[in-house]
Amino acid sequence: MKLTVTTFLSLDGVMQGPGGPEEDPSDGFDLGGWLVPFADEDMGRHVVEWMATADALLLGRTTYEIFAAHWPRVTDEHDPVAAALNTLPKYVATRTLESAAWEGTTLLTGDVVEQVRELKSRPGRDLQVHGSAGLLQTLVAHDLVDEYRLFVYPVVLGRGKRLFGAGAVPATMRHVATRTTGAGVTVHTYERAGDPVFGSFALDPERS
Repeated sequence: MKLTVTTFLSLDGVMQGPGGPEEDPSDGFDLGGWLVPFADEDMGRHVVEWMATADALLLGRTTYEIFAAHWPRVTDEHDPVAAALNTLPKYVATRTLESAAWEGTTLLTGDVVEQVRELKSRPGRDLQVHGSAGLLQTLVAHDLVDEYRLFVYPVVLGRGKRLFGAGAVPATMRHVATRTTGAGVTVHTYERAGDPVFGSFALDPERS
């Protein structure tokens, strides 16, 4: 399977607490809910389009608990996001959970890097990560992400958890697509494309 990351980002790269004030107030974050004013039909259409390619979900504990408290209660069989989240296999990286009641959940409690590599080796389409800021730091640091699907909102927050932290592996990305929603959100798709290539604009001293 291809490991894909779908996440919502502020213009300065913050991904913490997009959906509400109480979603993730850890470390004193008090700016939760910054995404909500920009939610529209275009955004929903992109989410549905990408969910349709998922064969499994990989989530961090916090995101899993947020999802598990909400989506099992959405029983509309015509809701494509709820249908996917409630029926797909869900793998949760955790050091603290001992059990999970949401149907289809498997806890990954050992070496998450090796377990994710094993999941990626299985046949299928997308192994999708949504949110999961802490887990993403590990996935990025071990170069396990194949594709990034980034919703970038016209908001600057100045603080909060970021997608690319200090442990990110230097990499070149290949631009796949960019779209813009009616609310002004840019939706970018990038694929991993190898190591960075460096150059210089400095004048050749022998020619100066």
